Amino acid sequence: MPLAPPYRPDPRFQLLGRDFADPVEAADFPQTILRFRNDRAASSVGLDGLGEAEWLAHFGRFTPLPDNQSVPLAMRYHGHQFRVYNPDLGDGRGFLFAQLREAGSGRLLDLATKGSGQTPWSRAGDGRLTLKGGVREILAASQLEALGVPTSRAFSLVETGEALTRGDEPSPTRSAVLTRLSHSHIRFGTFQRLAYFDRRDLIGVLVDHVVETYYPHLADAPDRPAALLEAVVGASARLLARWMAAGFVHGVLNTDNMVVTGESFDYGPWRFLPRNDPNFVAAYFDQSGLYSFGRQPETVFWNLQQLAACLTLVGEQAGLLSALNGFSDAYRTALREAMLDRLGVASRGAEQDVELVNAAFRALAEGGEALRWEPFFFDWFGGEASEARALAGPRAALYDTEAFGTFRAHLGGYEPDRPERLADPIFQRPEPEELLIDEVEALWAPIAEADDWGALYAKLGRIEAARTAYALGGARGKKAAF
Repeated sequence: MPLAPPYRPDPRFQLLGRDFADPVEAADFPQTILRFRNDRAASSVGLDGLGEAEWLAHFGRFTPLPDNQSVPLAMRYHGHQFRVYNPDLGDGRGFLFAQLREAGSGRLLDLATKGSGQTPWSRAGDGRLTLKGGVREILAASQLEALGVPTSRAFSLVETGEALTRGDEPSPTRSAVLTRLSHSHIRFGTFQRLAYFDRRDLIGVLVDHVVETYYPHLADAPDRPAALLEAVVGASARLLARWMAAGFVHGVLNTDNMVVTGESFDYGPWRFLPRNDPNFVAAYFDQSGLYSFGRQPETVFWNLQQLAACLTLVGEQAGLLSALNGFSDAYRTALREAMLDRLGVASRGAEQDVELVNAAFRALAEGGEALRWEPFFFDWFGGEASEARALAGPRAALYDTEAFGTFRAHLGGYEPDRPERLADPIFQRPEPEELLIDEVEALWAPIAEADDWGALYAKLGRIEAARTAYALGGARGKKAAF
């Protein structure tokens, strides 16, 4: 197979053995039809040279990659689901397929699946994924990356030719298998499972694995569990801040849906905010609003507390408590940075930045029904340098009201960070690239009705154009090919 020099296999997780995962086989699908491949992501791990037949062999039939994992591994974990502990979890329709090093950064990345067939943890499930579910995950991951959120990337989507029955969408419906590229799949729930069985020895093994694999700078820490928790607290606070700045609602913030590297993944009933609304929920079954937009900070901290409880079996309580207590400050700092990034402005110092961020949130609230979330950041991207553009755009009348006076006053004097970005053609458009639920349904309709993928691919192209224009979260990548 044509592997580029960046291909660097490093299958480390398999070394942990059967206490952490079960060897499984992928389902034998009736068909494998390639619907999406992420060549930009593939190039980062040396797999962009694969032809279609080779791609389908590896990501439709799951033939092992060279010198990588010899068999797929269904990972074991437990978790709190809507704060009810569930000991019957684990990879029920997915597995870890391979691990590779990222070109340039050297980060270890996972290739893992969704919809690849039944495992010992499937319970009564069929182990499959609907094609619509795969399309929704591609869209969520693409938009989040464009908005600077640390996220898994949709790597491949292969339609598999089975008819699936689901209770929450018209059935029978088409099936698919998704492969994602992610920094880690070690969940908070991975630790919870070991704590549930009082396997202190294995918690120690897992702590060492996570530190040595993802946080090697902590290898000499006198209290590894506390040092690890502090790092996870910081990474989770940064992820949360990016969600909030993006107006993103994950929808199912269970402890098995948070990973130790602070990366967003596994997109089910997600939503982006239409407008500022702390009570906005993504999942129709979240009747109490537990995972609403405004409660996500509380939820992330609660999940971190569950991880800390597991680590008390191997670490010192004082150090773990100190790490947890750092969450509020870490989140406030990360939110300030995320909001400045979204507004595209350079810092003027912590005190002034906090005032600007507070004014921005007040402006979003005061805009009410008249102001959508994403256009606000689009209109004012670049700070004072974009005032003329904002006041000539479709929301000019709103921005010229007294309610926005405070925000505009605080924005005065803020210069654009990397002002060359404002020359991108994206900022000559009247509207930003949003991703609200009505559009997701509209993108799916031609696929369902006529197998027409043109609208989806066009949307992904526009999201990619926005990603390169904004270059948020340190992003400087080249354009992708869809």
